[in-house]
Amino acid sequence: MKKYRKLFITLLSVAFMMAACELDYVPYDAIEEDEVFTSESGLQTATYGNYAYLKGQGVDDNYSWYNNWHRLCEYPGDNVSLSGTTTDPLFYTYNYKNSETSYRVRETWRASYKVIVSCNKIIENAEEGVTPEMDQLIGENYYLRGLLYFQLVNLFGRPYDQGTGNLGVPIKLDSDKENLPARNTVGEVYEQVLDDLDKASTLMTWESSKGNVYASKGAALAMLARVNLYMGNNIDAIEFATDVITDGPYQLLSTQDFPKYPTFAPENNSETIFALKSLKDKDYTHGWYSVGAMYAHVEGTGWGEMYASKPYLDLVNRHPEDVRSEFISPQYNLNSEGEKEYWATYVDDAYQYVMIDIEWDDTASQWSYDEDGTTVYVDEETGPGGETLYSVDVDGTKTYVEIMPRMYDRRGYPKWYITKCSGQEGQAQLWSPVISRLAEMYLIRAEANAKENYDQLALDDINIIRSRAGLSGDALYTLTNIPAGKTVFDLVMEERQLELAWEGHRKFDVFRNGLTMDRRYPGTHTLGNDPILVIPPDHPRVVEFIPESEILAQPNLEQNPVN
Repeated sequence: MKKYRKLFITLLSVAFMMAACELDYVPYDAIEEDEVFTSESGLQTATYGNYAYLKGQGVDDNYSWYNNWHRLCEYPGDNVSLSGTTTDPLFYTYNYKNSETSYRVRETWRASYKVIVSCNKIIENAEEGVTPEMDQLIGENYYLRGLLYFQLVNLFGRPYDQGTGNLGVPIKLDSDKENLPARNTVGEVYEQVLDDLDKASTLMTWESSKGNVYASKGAALAMLARVNLYMGNNIDAIEFATDVITDGPYQLLSTQDFPKYPTFAPENNSETIFALKSLKDKDYTHGWYSVGAMYAHVEGTGWGEMYASKPYLDLVNRHPEDVRSEFISPQYNLNSEGEKEYWATYVDDAYQYVMIDIEWDDTASQWSYDEDGTTVYVDEETGPGGETLYSVDVDGTKTYVEIMPRMYDRRGYPKWYITKCSGQEGQAQLWSPVISRLAEMYLIRAEANAKENYDQLALDDINIIRSRAGLSGDALYTLTNIPAGKTVFDLVMEERQLELAWEGHRKFDVFRNGLTMDRRYPGTHTLGNDPILVIPPDHPRVVEFIPESEILAQPNLEQNPVN
């Protein structure tokens, strides 16, 4: 008999997907077509396959959806600093010189539509109201389809507030391989996302009996909160976020446990609303090509080439007690006695690090350094907050420096490893990417309240997140201690950057709010011809190009403008 083969939007062949649960790894083509689409077990197996395809099949992590999605969402932000050039097309996304032939963009597009069409096929063939389990399964597919359209429209379409009539991505709601729709508008895609997520929320229970690595009512409501925030529907965003906070079964991790977030299996994490589960051992065939491998070299695995940025370091280091700094692992270069030595560092006019070797002069009780055989002392003064400020003379100009332990560096970039995407269940680069978690709900509500001028409510939610991070006293905000020149909205944006770094939010947070991405800090994005360091929200490369291969296969797809 004929075997089921997945339909998809392009003309290219489709690899069959494997089940993503711990029970079985069953290829789709091992099940007869009638069984797949007429039985609950067959439809469940097909749904498992959708999850499996999003996380990758354990064959090549470079081609998994979340591996590429993470890079396209996170690398154009200002939380990261690449330490060298690379032939990997991630370089072009990172420096805003996007390419129409990037395989990472192409595979994100293809993987998304493969899963979307698979969701369509399941929705077409499953019947609502038969059993609660079947309704849950249908709801999961509506959720996955809505999630993917939301991610696609934000990668390839202009931010919502720049005009709902701008081109988004094609909406395909069937499994007919002959139906190849053109691009819908941003507004139309957002409405479809709302419809899918709303439908999903009515079909599913708060938390799937299969755990938080499967979609649930909570996952759908969490995404509805995010989508409405992006649309500027602040009251709706507040209501959805509040529903998740007050009615959901989720709890923030403790201050002590939060730095261990990535090390927990998602089912053992009370804060995770929905994550794509990576299985210990089974999904660890290519640790070198996982997301965390670019951020850190851990236990002999990982490139460790993309570091925490200077702006993020400055932000998190404002309060040494902030436990979010524990997601960063500085690679100190100890001397032969195993002791730290020190630098005085600053960023020059070319946005590169300058490191001066210094040592402590016991006689003068002052830091000093050698300059052409002459001992020069680092100047000290007391700052406005009572802190000690250090400075040196650079070509006749007083230049403030940071005193820090000497670190290993790569091409002049200190190795500030990021560990937020590594270490699950003791495996160096294993990680289950978090799609939604409870802390984001507080920050969604805070942002929406700030935009509605409910400043105290916004500060209350910010302080919940800051308290969990280990901050107290004057580090918590009141209406009377807001830093000069800042608004409550500014504080929300800072808190989102601190809390949600390296989770795929920052690029969208900046541009959807009409803000400018300022990347005047060290990293290889500052090098080469005509580097793009300040990116206004209307810049053409805020969005990715539609993959050239997709336009060749489907000529009715209109390309995003070059300029």
